[in-house]
Amino acid sequence: MENKPENRRLLITCGVLVGVMCICISLISVGYAALILGDGNLFPINLEATQTPIDNDTQTNDLQPTPSIMLTPTLHTSDQIPPEISQQMDLIHEQVSEMRGLSPTGPLTRLLLTREELRQRLIEDFNADYSPEEAQEDAIILSAFGLLEQSFDLYHFFLDLYTEQISGFYDTKTKEMYVVLDDEFGVMQKLTYAHEYVHALQDQHFDIRDDLKYNEEDCEDDSERCAAVQALLEGDASLTELHWFSVHATLQDFSDLEEYFQGYESPIFDRAPAFIQADILFPYTNGQTFVEYFHQSGGWETVNQLYLDVPVSTKQILYPETYPNVTPVPVALPDLIHSLGEGWSALDQGVLGEWYTFLILAHGHDTSVRLSETQAQSAVNGWAGDGFTVYYHDQNDTVAMVLKTEWENETEAIEFTESFIEFTTARYGQSNINPINIHAWETDQSYTLFHTAENTTLWIFASNEEIVQTIWETLP
Repeated sequence: MENKPENRRLLITCGVLVGVMCICISLISVGYAALILGDGNLFPINLEATQTPIDNDTQTNDLQPTPSIMLTPTLHTSDQIPPEISQQMDLIHEQVSEMRGLSPTGPLTRLLLTREELRQRLIEDFNADYSPEEAQEDAIILSAFGLLEQSFDLYHFFLDLYTEQISGFYDTKTKEMYVVLDDEFGVMQKLTYAHEYVHALQDQHFDIRDDLKYNEEDCEDDSERCAAVQALLEGDASLTELHWFSVHATLQDFSDLEEYFQGYESPIFDRAPAFIQADILFPYTNGQTFVEYFHQSGGWETVNQLYLDVPVSTKQILYPETYPNVTPVPVALPDLIHSLGEGWSALDQGVLGEWYTFLILAHGHDTSVRLSETQAQSAVNGWAGDGFTVYYHDQNDTVAMVLKTEWENETEAIEFTESFIEFTTARYGQSNINPINIHAWETDQSYTLFHTAENTTLWIFASNEEIVQTIWETLP
């Protein structure tokens, strides 16, 4: 392995294919069941819209899109999109564009594929962007933080997950929209299409890959910023989609959506590691809350302003009131390769972020030691910045990790320390404490050291005490 670490943390979840937006969109539908069909609707139902269903036999003037925003699709499927479906898509274009306040700036290529055709396309993209070797390295990295067993087969798991959770996506590389259509253009296709069209409008107005720097290279350099941008993009699309459904859904749409959830199954997602489940939903659920915070204060124009100065951390997503003034404190770590010796390489380095720090405490792979979400949230909400590096020795199959975190003040550092000690003691047993307040836990397979000094905490993990001691002595 070359000593060229890349911060691929974001790529662990839906970002494995950064250029593809929303391949996991059907997962969010679980939330729609509560928001739309539950007792407390987030948005009121527009009864006028429910009286005018969109179906193949409807011939009202409402189905004629405004010429100024009508797009002419370029078809690349074997069978052309049926005119009645194309008409419904055009109407959704008009409705979403008007609701979101963003007019299209150019044509959109849209492709209507069967689930199997889209699955094959997705597999090709997945294999081009993510290899079994990278998945194995990612499992090693995540195991160092206690999020995953090192032997977990991430590659085949993600392949199965993404091919299970296909509803459609917008590709920021090719500027194409893909929608699954096996039988009909039903309620889930409409919801997906409305969501994905928001991404097309975002791309046309704000240039997702270049101006927003949401692309493979920039996400490797700064996954924490990329996670925040992803939350903005998905939160915007999710909120717009819900607004669109509340205004334009028909009675039949509501009935079909309820029927869809009655038979909804997601066995791959259901058996996913806990942190992956939470992380996949983060840009949609927490992102939607973030965008809604600003939408309520100033409408969609205020939301548009977010794209001119995008959020840069998951802390800003979790606590919208911290945007844009509270930015991460840079934390530098030295290169330890020379100190560790021959055979070591740096697998990953970068910023863990408040969200992943929370996941470690609340959603690690060992269910018996997890803290409650309430305690974990309280422990990490004083996060101010961090830096980490994960090292690996190929021949010995040995991992070493160092994480240095800055907290807003000493009180926040102490609160995190107390929760971390409780969490780690549950994992490894009672710690040893030396006179300078260093907590250490030793097992047959690992050695963990944790130190607090004023508003800074340091966590070092390795296979034995000798490696940890080498890292401790090298750090400034």
